This record gives sequence, structure tokens and C-alpha cells, in this order.
Amino acid sequence: MPLVRIDSLRQLTPEHRRALGDAVHRAMVDVLKVPADDRFQILVGHGAGVLSVTPSYLGIDHGDDVLIVQITLNAGRTVEQKRAFYRRLADDLHAAAGVRREDVIVSLVEVAKENWSFGNGDAPYAT
Repeated sequence: MPLVRIDSLRQLTPEHRRALGDAVHRAMVDVLKVPADDRFQILVGHGAGVLSVTPSYLGIDHGDDVLIVQITLNAGRTVEQKRAFYRRLADDLHAAAGVRREDVIVSLVEVAKENWSFGNGDAPYAT
């Protein structure tokens, strides 16, 4: 169960939220092999001054439409899968929602499977 949180420096229309969420989910399914019906997302568009993003880091200039994408997921993907995912995500967000590739900041937070509960106070993946 990946849990996706997308934070934007600007307010998001419902259409823009849908485009962002769909692009992230497609990339996770295709590259990280997440099940297609495993979709849990939080999409938040903030007003001015709520997020602080450095204008330039590692030689990458960030604009006003920067997205911070944080995905909590089960551990186990290779470095190659992660790199392919980052590239695919930047490409898909650009194509689907007009986000500059430079403005896609991604953080993967890997956890053990027993750290999930989907309801009822149960931990279905705990062994």
C-alpha cells in the first residue's frame, strides 16, 4: 500500500488534482509494480508562504509550480527501479499536468510490511 502525498505551492483545481494523482499512480503501477487497485493519495494545494522550497538545489532551479511528492511504500525496490520511477514520474507529470520536470521533488519512504493497517485495527501483512 503506497501512501502518496502530493503538496503544491499553489491551489489545485479538481481536474489538476485528478491529473496529478493519475500520473503518479500510473507510474507506480508500471514501474514499481504496485497493484492497480492499491491507490491511497493525499493531494494538497497550499497558498503562498505555506511551503518553503529552496529556489535552486544541486544545480536544479525550482519554479513557482514545484510539487513535493512523498510516497510511503514497502521496502524492496532496487536503485534502478527507483531511478526509472523518478524519470517516469517527472515525464508523466509534465505530460499530464504541465509540471516542469525540474519542479518534481520526490521522496520515497520505505517501511516494513507490518507497519500498515488498512482498518479494523488489523495488520494484515504482519507475520
